[in-house]
Amino acid sequence: MDLLAELQWRGLVNQTTDEDGLRALLNEEKVTLYCGFDPTADSLHIGNLAAILTLRRFQQAGHQPIALVGGATGLIGDPSGKKSERTLNAKETVEAWSARIKGQLERLLDFTAVNNPAKMKNNYDWIGPLDVISFLRDVGKHFSINYMLAKESVQSRIETGISFTEFSYMMLQAYDFLKLYEREGCRLQIGGSDQWGNITAGLELIRKTNSEAKAFGLTIPLVTKADGTKFGKTESGTIWLDPEKTSPYEFYQFWINTDDRDVIRYLKYFTFLSKEEIEALEHELREAPEKRAAQKALAEEVTKLVHGEEALKQAVRISEALFSGDIAKLTAAEIEQGFKDVPSFVHEGGDVPLVELLVAAGISPSKRQAREDVQNGAIYVNGERIQDVGAVLTAAHRLEGRFTVIRRGKKKYYLIRYA
Repeated sequence: MDLLAELQWRGLVNQTTDEDGLRALLNEEKVTLYCGFDPTADSLHIGNLAAILTLRRFQQAGHQPIALVGGATGLIGDPSGKKSERTLNAKETVEAWSARIKGQLERLLDFTAVNNPAKMKNNYDWIGPLDVISFLRDVGKHFSINYMLAKESVQSRIETGISFTEFSYMMLQAYDFLKLYEREGCRLQIGGSDQWGNITAGLELIRKTNSEAKAFGLTIPLVTKADGTKFGKTESGTIWLDPEKTSPYEFYQFWINTDDRDVIRYLKYFTFLSKEEIEALEHELREAPEKRAAQKALAEEVTKLVHGEEALKQAVRISEALFSGDIAKLTAAEIEQGFKDVPSFVHEGGDVPLVELLVAAGISPSKRQAREDVQNGAIYVNGERIQDVGAVLTAAHRLEGRFTVIRRGKKKYYLIRYA
């Protein structure tokens, strides 16, 4: 199938401005396209992933992607999908975040390809030097207030209020498309479904400044979850692409816990598995859902894409160790990842009776309960059940000299750190 047909099969096309024209263009020549990423935090998150990987799909099909970092628009704030004004960040903060985002994009797109290397641009390069008179004369004059008020990003904020700053955002994004069209020959902009108004504003500006120009827009559907909760969020917060903010193990766990109702859709969105491979996983999901083969494939493919082969192996090792209880085979770094969110206690002394430690660390509420827990077989040290109430934890129980992992019952883990 051609690229547009594949994107449609994967469910990655929400709207296009001219489907037949875009299909013909993609089949006839190498197309330069772009997607923008505003630095509203110090990392991208998995809500950005569908767009980034769609850029990658275009690149693999022979087209040339531009990843546009919004060093200028990030100072303004996009009202799309927001119920209230964004907090304005300092220029130095946005510059630092832009640099971090650039590094993340470089891991997911190929900037060294011989025939169609990806390009990185920052819209501060052309918006930063722009004076207000030039902007109002060269850009603002092409947009009527009625046209802008009709856009969903503005309509949805009329009652609650929108500042002139955010109201002007669509003109800045339209200017991005015009500049990339003029400088790079960029003829396609892609983005999330909430970007439709901004994308079409860019097409309008290109048309009004060059009547012979032909450019296109394509949006990707908003990623949703079948249970109604927000995609990319967990109890512990947003799933980030930065491994320092969301560890590869946490990242892997997010994907492997995907609902059966969502997993095939996510395989289409977020992996490069073929149609035949995904259909085989769909068949296995129907026949043997308890094996969770589709979820494992999803978690492995996306973790490897974002964090690399070694991080994937580490995430799998941690998952297997927690499932089997064989904690002792984990390294200190893996323990840090796997037990990042469990209660922890710092022990500053040397050897310590197990019962005393259970009480001091708040694992058992009293010595009496601690003794009962041990005798009843409810206490595991580094995955090994301990039933001796006189047991003493020594240096031999310290994994790499730094940690002891205690489990009470089936699922309650505690991390003992040594000062």
